[in-house]
Amino acid sequence: MDYKKKGNDIIVSENDLDLDETLDCGQAFRWKKIPSDYACTYTGAFVNDKLTVSQTDKGMFIFHDTDEATFLNKWVSYFDFETDYSELKRCFSEDETLSKACDYAGGIRLLKQDSWECLISFIISQNNNIPRIKGIIDRLCEHYNGEFPAVDQLSKENADSLGYLRSGFRAKYLEDAASKTASKEIELEKIAKMPIDDARKALKSIKGVGPKVAECVLLFGMYRTEAFPVDVWIKRVLAQYYPGGFPAFAQQNAGIAQQYLFHYIRSIS
Repeated sequence: MDYKKKGNDIIVSENDLDLDETLDCGQAFRWKKIPSDYACTYTGAFVNDKLTVSQTDKGMFIFHDTDEATFLNKWVSYFDFETDYSELKRCFSEDETLSKACDYAGGIRLLKQDSWECLISFIISQNNNIPRIKGIIDRLCEHYNGEFPAVDQLSKENADSLGYLRSGFRAKYLEDAASKTASKEIELEKIAKMPIDDARKALKSIKGVGPKVAECVLLFGMYRTEAFPVDVWIKRVLAQYYPGGFPAFAQQNAGIAQQYLFHYIRSIS
């Protein structure tokens, strides 16, 4: 990744990024595609840090109205610019199916999200579609003056008071997650550092957090790249291409591999 400052913007050169593939693939829900004169433009937020970013052509991006310190201290990490995705894809391509998946959607990057925001977002995502997930999260942020609520704020709510979200059965799960996090029964920073099986168990002690949501929080909110969310599409991948198990050489970064595979299997089904 190379960058330069131009006026109030940061111009980034990075071949292993595609905004559509990364921001609209179901790993984060606060990004919206907006009309622009560029190939694509998104506006969104990481907790309460707002950003508008455009893709001008292959490998070139504009981080609008962003100073250098903010770019280096926040967005470099969020977009995982410190990881060499070309090398990751080269390693993955030792496997025939992963090679095809990387060729198909090679611009996906893992977004390094906030663990609290990620936990709440994926509790909301259960048995839900992306437009509705985004709508619920939009209503949550609107209720808190456009910002994602902190733990102490959300812990003052209950399933009834969360009626404005129109989130159905998920409201009681949000109440439990906020209550347990506020009381320190759940400490996300500590969970992020636990052995992976212990971390899974701790997350699943929250009402409504099952295996898939736990894996998503570990992968997207805690950057545990060995976490491997399994939904109906990935079950199909495993049954069709890996009946003997996922390749051992890729398991440390299985969660990143999963992102390529998820896009690929949907495209050929």
